[in-house]
Amino acid sequence: MEEKKLTRRQLLKQSALLGTAAAGLAILSEGCSAADSVTIQPQPANPAKSASGKPKVVIVRDKSILGDDGINQKAAEQMLGRAVAKLTGKSSGAEAWKSLFKPTDVVGIKVNCLFGKGVSTHPEIAYAVAAGLQLAGVKPENIIIWDRSTGDLVKCGYIPNKGAGIKVLADDGDWGNEVKNGSFHGRLSKILTEKITALVNVPILKTHGMAGISCALKNHYGSFDNPGAGHKGGCNPWLAELNAIPQIKDKTRLVVVDAARLQCDGGPGLQVKYQFDYYGLLVGFDPLAIDRVGLDIIDQQRKQMGREELGLERVKWITTAATSGVGEADLSKIELIKI
Repeated sequence: MEEKKLTRRQLLKQSALLGTAAAGLAILSEGCSAADSVTIQPQPANPAKSASGKPKVVIVRDKSILGDDGINQKAAEQMLGRAVAKLTGKSSGAEAWKSLFKPTDVVGIKVNCLFGKGVSTHPEIAYAVAAGLQLAGVKPENIIIWDRSTGDLVKCGYIPNKGAGIKVLADDGDWGNEVKNGSFHGRLSKILTEKITALVNVPILKTHGMAGISCALKNHYGSFDNPGAGHKGGCNPWLAELNAIPQIKDKTRLVVVDAARLQCDGGPGLQVKYQFDYYGLLVGFDPLAIDRVGLDIIDQQRKQMGREELGLERVKWITTAATSGVGEADLSKIELIKI
């Protein structure tokens, strides 16, 4: 697909989202050379477990994240800074980001844009993550926001960019070699396998008619070529086996869940009558622990609405993922921190 040059209006919009981008970026090159060839680097020591060995999940909530015009990115940046500081035990958000990422990293921000506005990762949340990465010294050109399709990114408000500054890219059918793990088989994203050294998983939390919920693990159904093949049996065991693949598991440095406005039934498509304002972000290192906490949040809302809770019997892949070594699924063994 031919890349269109950004107009001045688009550049100003993107700069507003970024908060740190220069409004004078006028001409974009067609290449992506800064991230075309990378050397996989050792992951910094994971500080995201408590002294007892429990994975931490931080929930930060603030009504200022939602305004009349949608997501308040500046509020999201501040909330995220507080959350990563609490997660890592650092004195500030900047120090926390520096403990997780290095200036030499090339970082992918995986978003979920398949079903359009309202049930997809808000651009402001993705750019809040990008702002945090820059506090760690990661160069804008070494940050890649991505999903499967350019069309999906555009309909959710993202501006495709292969040139200067933060990249916004899609796979658009250009997949890598097939990977197999148990019953899972698929061709992974080249962005994931070839272009990045580290991954920030940035899903949105909502219900899903087949999987039960869609959050961190389900977000990677946009990281390979044949997701339609993996929905049988409520996505079990495909979803667990996909997320156990080293290319995903070993590159994941952080999970940041867009939980500003959630949907507790009728997903994955937009069902406004089942949406509720949660005003939050969920932040952690363990994607399965994040999903288990997310399921609990969804079930609490369903209970308030008089609807049947989903529970682990409905979302079987959570238990399968725990036995596959993806992460922790026992709430009693997860340290939940609310700020």
